[in-house]
Amino acid sequence: MCELYSKRDTLGLRKKHIGPSCKVFFASDPIKIVRAQRQYMFDENGEQYLDCINNVAHVGHCHPGVVKAALKQMELLNTNSRFLHDNIVEYAKRLSATLPEKLSVCYFTNSGAYHGHLSSLIEISPYKFQKGKDVKKEFVHVAPTPDTYRGKYREDHADSASAYADEVKKIIEDAHNSGRKIAAFIAESMQSCGGQIIPPAGYFQKVAEYVHGAGGVFIADEVQVGFGRVGKHFWSFQMYGEDFVPDIVTMGKPMGNGHPVACVVTTKEIAEAFSSSGMEYFNTYGGNPVSCAVGLAVLDIIENEDLQGNAKRVGNYLTELLKKQKAKHTLIGDIRGIGLFIGIDLVKDHLKRTPATAEAQHIIYKMKEKRVLLSADGPHRNVLKIKPPMCFTEEDAKFMVDQLDRILTEEAMGTKTESVTSENTPCKTKMLKEAHIELLRDSTTDSKENPSRKRNGMCTDTHSLLSKRLKT
Repeated sequence: MCELYSKRDTLGLRKKHIGPSCKVFFASDPIKIVRAQRQYMFDENGEQYLDCINNVAHVGHCHPGVVKAALKQMELLNTNSRFLHDNIVEYAKRLSATLPEKLSVCYFTNSGAYHGHLSSLIEISPYKFQKGKDVKKEFVHVAPTPDTYRGKYREDHADSASAYADEVKKIIEDAHNSGRKIAAFIAESMQSCGGQIIPPAGYFQKVAEYVHGAGGVFIADEVQVGFGRVGKHFWSFQMYGEDFVPDIVTMGKPMGNGHPVACVVTTKEIAEAFSSSGMEYFNTYGGNPVSCAVGLAVLDIIENEDLQGNAKRVGNYLTELLKKQKAKHTLIGDIRGIGLFIGIDLVKDHLKRTPATAEAQHIIYKMKEKRVLLSADGPHRNVLKIKPPMCFTEEDAKFMVDQLDRILTEEAMGTKTESVTSENTPCKTKMLKEAHIELLRDSTTDSKENPSRKRNGMCTDTHSLLSKRLKT
């Protein structure tokens, strides 16, 4: 395997030349990845890892169809969208065909995702501003996450969708009483970093009704959950019924399979209103011929390889395997997901649903030892996220679950042994040293930046559970 530097030297150079705000996976013991193929990644020693977290490599790492499309177009032309070219209009036409009819106007950008690098995005991203020094701006209103497992209204509520939607209605009323107007409501169609949350049926319809009644627009964020990941539908928002159509849809990450391309799709009316403001939209790389060729290749592969159908079949199989694990292991509190978008909510106590944050960090390190890559997220970082490349197979699913079962079984046996040998042990679950270090690093950083908000469930501030945004 060709390497410029040893792993140790690479890490040293990264610390020297790459900004300290740029984090790595498994910070206490990072993996050096030198190549990848389909759903597998390989380190400098040739060790193979099953990738369960890379939703960006949507159709599989280094898919030859994507590589060929990029190379072919790169050999011919790459320039900006002010010149006429067929690729951008063909791609816009193909994307629009996957969406409801009224969503027909595209604005292409040159990044595969947005993570709140601009102050305007940080201001509407609780995932960002609740971790840093900034506080919520007065024109931003954060609605409760429609979480029926750990949220305000749970699965035993008679109508959790209406109850959560009424929280948005109250926010709108309070904003109006303060002399403000509503500009927009933005939410992921399914929350990813928020903990793999799937809103209850009917929630988005009611929210859209209230937002539209207040003169605002509804923005559905499909950056992480679009392009067939849910299996039954191409876009996640379509799960909620034909009577729900957002006014704006954002998409990115998987649409380029790792190539940086993203898009905002909206209605003709909104596009014309934007144009009438006199503001020109131009992005040097947005919609360039190479990016559009890549995007078209991804659409072709999703269709030709039936990856949407695969997401449904393998996702259902994986969910059933995980539900059996839930019945077997008390650490698993909830299994939730659709298609190849699944969350494993780990808890210390099933009745109280206390987040098992340290245990989640420990498990992802142990899974890494088993050559399976997982990550943990959510407000308490206790939810194991599963969002692999769409070529993930039933064999991969079984292998992943088998490794998880072994780890949970070993930990349960270790817990029993520890409870016998030391009755006063403060933490019965064994954790790797690096998991301790990573948790300490996160909590220390956050406590310095904003002492009122700590990560990892160390602070029970209910604001940490909020992640839907209204902007006035």
